[in-house]
Amino acid sequence: MATITADIVKDLREKTGAGMMECKKALVESGGDFEKAIDTLRQKGLATAAKKASRSASQGLISSYIQADRVGVMVEINCETDFVARTDDFQTLIRDVMEHIAEAKPVYVSLEETPSAKPEDCLLEQAFVKDPAKKIKDLVTEKVAKLGENIVIRRFVRYQADNGLVGAYIHMDKIGVMVASESAVKADDLRPLIKDVAMHIAAANPTCISRDQVPQDVIEREKAIYRAQVTGKPAEITEKIVDGKLEKFYGDVCLLEQVFVKDPEGKKKVKDVLGAGTMVKSFARFQLGETQPSEPKSC
Repeated sequence: MATITADIVKDLREKTGAGMMECKKALVESGGDFEKAIDTLRQKGLATAAKKASRSASQGLISSYIQADRVGVMVEINCETDFVARTDDFQTLIRDVMEHIAEAKPVYVSLEETPSAKPEDCLLEQAFVKDPAKKIKDLVTEKVAKLGENIVIRRFVRYQADNGLVGAYIHMDKIGVMVASESAVKADDLRPLIKDVAMHIAAANPTCISRDQVPQDVIEREKAIYRAQVTGKPAEITEKIVDGKLEKFYGDVCLLEQVFVKDPEGKKKVKDVLGAGTMVKSFARFQLGETQPSEPKSC
C-alpha cells in the first residue's frame, strides 16, 4: 500500500471539497490510489445528496448574467440556509449554471418536472459546457456533498434581444427582474432606461406588459364586479363608472399603464418613459421562495 501522507490527504480535500477524515478513509479504502479515492468520495457524495434532497430548500439566491447586452439569464437556486448561499462554492455554482444556460439554451429545468420533454432540452440533463464529462445535475450533486445542504435549481429564464438589449435588476439577491427590449436607441442610452424599467417591475409587480394581454374573461369579471358596486344610476352613467374603474385596473396590473415609480411628480406612465421608439418584449420577475412563481411575460 502506498504511504498516505498529509499532503496527499490535503490534495484530495482540495480537489473534492470533502472533509479531511473522509479523504483519509477514502485513500485507505482505495489502497492509496488517488483516482479511486476520488471515485469513492463521489459515490459517497451521491448517497449524501440523495439524503439531502428531501430537506427543505427555502433560502438561496436570485442572480442574473448578461452577455454583451444581447443574451440574458436569470436563475433562482435554493439551499437550506443563507450562510451557504453566501459561500464562494454556491455562488460559483450559480455563475456556472447561468453561463451554461446562455450557451446551451435549455427550455426546462428537469425531466422530473416536465416528463414529456426531451432530455437535451432539460437543464439538469445537459452536459456542462465547460466540462462535457459532467451533467449539470452532477455539478449540483457535488455542491450538495461539499456544502452539506440540499440545493435545488428552481427556475430560470433566458432572453435574447436581437434588435435591442436585455437588462436586469437584482434587489438584495431576493427579488430579480429581467427585461428584453426592442429599440433603435443607442445601447449606452438604452441600458440605464431598461434597468430603470426593471427596477420599476421589482417594486410595482405588474402581471402583464399591456392591456391587450389581459384575458377577456378577466376583464368581464372585473366589469361585473364594478357594475355590482354601482347602484341607483342610469345605465349610461353606470358604464362610464365601470370604464373608469377598468382604467384604474389596467393601471394596477399592466406595466405600460403603471405610473413610473421613479417619477417624482407621479404623472408619467412607464409607456411615457419608454417613448415611441422602445418596446418591452418580455419580462420576468422572481421573488425568492414565492409559493406560486410568476410566469415570464411576453408580447
